[in-house]
This record gives sequence, structure tokens and C-alpha cells, in this order.
Amino acid sequence: MTDAPADEYRPQVSLIVAIYNAAATLRDCLESLTHLDYPRSLLEVLCVDNASSDATPRILEGYRNRFEIVHEARRGPAAARNAGLRRASGQVIAFTDADCVVDPCWLRHLVEPLRGPQVGVVGGTILSKRPCNSIEAFGEQIHDHHRAVNEFEPPYAITMNWASRLDVLRVVGFFNEDLLRCSDVDWSYRMVRAGYRLAYAPAAIVYHQNERTPWGLMREGYVHGYHAVKVLRLHAALLQQVHAHKQGRRGSATEPVAVPGRLPPQPWRDALWSRVFRLGKRVGRLHASFPIG
Repeated sequence: MTDAPADEYRPQVSLIVAIYNAAATLRDCLESLTHLDYPRSLLEVLCVDNASSDATPRILEGYRNRFEIVHEARRGPAAARNAGLRRASGQVIAFTDADCVVDPCWLRHLVEPLRGPQVGVVGGTILSKRPCNSIEAFGEQIHDHHRAVNEFEPPYAITMNWASRLDVLRVVGFFNEDLLRCSDVDWSYRMVRAGYRLAYAPAAIVYHQNERTPWGLMREGYVHGYHAVKVLRLHAALLQQVHAHKQGRRGSATEPVAVPGRLPPQPWRDALWSRVFRLGKRVGRLHASFPIG
């Protein structure tokens, strides 16, 4: 590891990985964490097994001498991440997922913006694992942290590439365990209401195992749509306030931003996969709004 500049921000970090039935991707994830360009004396890694029923526990045993293994029986990534938070000792908390591979320089770029006291959460660049097909490449548009942080109102961050200071998490509160999905969006909205801001760190890169089939993409859209309904209801007042603010000003088109490492657009394929994803999302929202059975 090269020597860091004297003024580089290097806090004590607790890195939490929520894991459920991740045998197919877990080894690649954990191996990438062993190659992080971050001082070992300033890093603890907490792997939270969320009651997996596949080979995940056996794989984790092979890393027990390098990482701390935590077990959480209550299902859901929010419960798993909270279990890690209760054991964490770092000044800064970072998250990634078991189906991600992190760049060696990921963590030091991700924590840098947190030196600003008003920054509540930092999100980095999320790319598709390589090689990838056109559906996986389109997934980079779904998990676009630049847009989520800098263009969406209110903004939000995605826990597969996330860092926050522990003191902010304690002020805002931990993740809502009643939300099986979208707990990161809920937490981001709570953070905005508490007066903190989000930051985007483009050089903090993780590679995610995106969906690779039309059915998988539609199902991902359905899951997004279904679980978003509860979050929208929880934050109806904030969203109404933001909507009123947007209505009171003239909108302007935003220029596309080059994201480091982003695959080039494939216009007709991207349009097709966007329709597939949005169809799944629409069905999910309808199901959540008008439950059947």
C-alpha cells in the first residue's frame, strides 16, 4: 500500500456486509475485501449471516481468522445491518453487499467526504461485474448513485456502496427493520429531515452482480415498486414539501454526467430493458397499493 498524503482522512472504519444465501458470490466479495488499500489497524470487517440455508455459513468459517462473523436470525437486510451496527466500534460505518466486489481503493475514496460535518452519508459508483450482457449493463442505470445523490429530490443512497459516521447513525436512528427492502431510502430521507446532506464519491467503485435475464430484471422492478410504496407513505409529508418546492421553480434539463467506468449506452437495448424494468415496478406498486388475498 502506498503512503497516504498527510492530510488524507483515515478514520477508524467498521465495514458491515449483510449476507443471505450468497454462496455463489460470497468468496469473490470477501477476497476483494482482503485486498483493500486501507490500514488494517483502522479497519474491522463484520460479516452478518442473516440465517442463510445454503453453503454461506461454511464459506464464512473459512474467513473467521480475518473477519468477525455475526449471526442475525431476524430476516431482512435492515435487521442484519443493525446487528452489525450494534457490534461496530469504528468512527465510520461502511456497507457493501455479498454480491459485490470492491475496488482496492474503494474505501479510502468513500470515506473522504465524511470529513465534512454536514455530510451524513456518502455513496460511490456502482458498476456491473465484468464481463456482462446488455441487461447487466443496463443495471448500471438502475443503481446510478450520481443521479440518486445529485439529481433526485429528495436524494437517497444505496447500501451496497455507502459510508456514514456512526454519530450520524445514532442521531438519525438505525435502519427500520419493518422494511424488508428500501430501508436505505427510508434512512436517507430521515437523514435529510435531520439536516444532513448526501455526497457522491465517483472514485469509490464497487462491481455488483446485476440481473442478467429479462425475468430477473422485471422481478427486480417489481421488488423496487412493491417495497417503495411503504416508504412513500412513511415520508408523505417530506415528499409533498419537495414536490411543492419543485413546482415553484422552473425546471431545466440536466446534462448527462460521465460516470467513471460506466459502460457506453446501447440506445435501443437500454430502451427495451427500461420498459421491462418499469413494467415490473408498476406491477409491484399496484400490488402493494391494492393487495390481493
